Amino acid sequence: MLSLMLVCCWLILANVIAMFPSRHSHWPAAYALMIIGAPLLVFVTYEHGVLAGFAALIGGLSILRWPVRYLIRWVRRKLGNEEAGL
Repeated sequence: MLSLMLVCCWLILANVIAMFPSRHSHWPAAYALMIIGAPLLVFVTYEHGVLAGFAALIGGLSILRWPVRYLIRWVRRKLGNEEAGL
């Protein structure tokens, strides 16, 4: 139960951070949330199973959608460059 409470606190913290204006478009906060969120995701999966871990992952991805979009674009760009070189 501790892991689920920590994930709920993480989600609340992420939403509160998103409410405040930022000069850096919230990127430093996003990095901190990712660093904190990864072990929490493992903890939830360990304590409650894969379905709860997947639910926590979906919740985290909904909060951190812009870093995920940039990651997908970066991966596509890298894969596109390698295929063009062959």
